[in-house]
Amino acid sequence: MTTWNLTGTNTHLLICNGSSCMKKGGEEVTQAIRDEIASKGLDLKIHTTRTRCNGRCKDACVVIAYPQGNWYRVETPDFGRQIVSNIDDGEFVPQMIYQYKDGEMTPNPDFPAHTGISKNKA
Repeated sequence: MTTWNLTGTNTHLLICNGSSCMKKGGEEVTQAIRDEIASKGLDLKIHTTRTRCNGRCKDACVVIAYPQGNWYRVETPDFGRQIVSNIDDGEFVPQMIYQYKDGEMTPNPDFPAHTGISKNKA
């Protein structure tokens, strides 16, 4: 397995390749994101990792940007490319379903995610 030198990396994109995301174009989204990174010469700034399920199957395909803490519903390869462009130029991405804000994950009211199951067992 490769060990990447991450010096200079400022964003890590976690691209869900779980079964629900793969059924909704996860492979195409993964390749589009990686192609956009390469075409913009951002290989040293943006690192990608294919993950298994991230637990947001109804929002498939899911891409998570860290350390920003943004979770995206990526419905097309073109939107995957847009995420890369927006990370590069610092623009807001409207298809963000959650963002890390004020110390916790906060849903985006303008592009709501599926509510999901509460983790509160009380």
